Amino acid sequence: MKILLIQLRRLGDLILTTPAISALREHLPAAQIALAVSHECESLLPAIQGLQKTFLTKRGLRDLSTWAQIRCAGFDCVIDFTRNDRSAWLTLLSASPRRIVSDRLKIKSKVRGSFYNEFVDCAMKQMHTVDYGLALLQPLGISALADDPVLDLPSAAKKRAATIVRDQIRDRPFAIFHPGSARAEKFWEPERWCQIIEFAATELGLFPVLSGGANDLERAHLLAIREKLRTAVLDLSGQLDLLVLAALLEHARLLVTVDSAPMHLASATGTPQVALFGPTNPFHWRPRKSPAAILFGDSPQPLRHFQVPEPKRPMNHISTAAVIDAMRSMLSAPAASAE
Repeated sequence: MKILLIQLRRLGDLILTTPAISALREHLPAAQIALAVSHECESLLPAIQGLQKTFLTKRGLRDLSTWAQIRCAGFDCVIDFTRNDRSAWLTLLSASPRRIVSDRLKIKSKVRGSFYNEFVDCAMKQMHTVDYGLALLQPLGISALADDPVLDLPSAAKKRAATIVRDQIRDRPFAIFHPGSARAEKFWEPERWCQIIEFAATELGLFPVLSGGANDLERAHLLAIREKLRTAVLDLSGQLDLLVLAALLEHARLLVTVDSAPMHLASATGTPQVALFGPTNPFHWRPRKSPAAILFGDSPQPLRHFQVPEPKRPMNHISTAAVIDAMRSMLSAPAASAE
């Protein structure tokens, strides 16, 4: 059986799709599984096991060769995790006899709905993202329990991380701080980042390490933080690829981050973390099994129960004191996962 999985969204979405890929491989070990992703997610692919083929999409006519490959591959089944115009086109193009998607697509677009012939009763807005991915496997007779993201880090990434720990961190216990995101509305104030970084260094005895992307938005945010810092940090922002960062997280005592890809990497590595949410709802994206303290809005303590729907909340509603308390608690007795 040849199966094409389509996940064209961001890195976090792809990471949270890995439990479905793992379940598919476990239940159908003889299947040939291919995965179509956006080219922005290419760096993650070496850590996703169980795939026989991957397709990178770049949008528009640049995808002509990819379209031709998908058309000629002869897939028996396509599962669309993305549910947008591009993924619908790839599904139709595959000419697969089984084309699976959430039944909500029929409500959103009758035209796109006609591209599919099997519909699963599941609503992304009503489910955690991992559960949504697993639900789409039901037409194949697969019913799997939710799990953390599954990544198999390459040895090269682990070696690079070990070298950083030895040569730059000098084998000290350390915490990673990831303040950035592709969305400025997820930014927490630079002054507050400085306060918790200094707290980690002076009170918790953890050497601070900064990580972040290389885009202009994140670089400006990190610069504002560094200019206000009064303690030494190792700034690795823009220097680590995604898998080296994941490997470095395996060595870290703690991650403090906004809702972003490193949060999901920490779930895969089991690294304790404090995750700050504002414009996105933790109900859909939170770590659930790995040790995590989740802060959302003005709650003085990490939340353990979540509602859907949930309105957006400004990031500045999260207090410095709440983050510091969460950091301390995660190190003294890592919290049970939030359900």
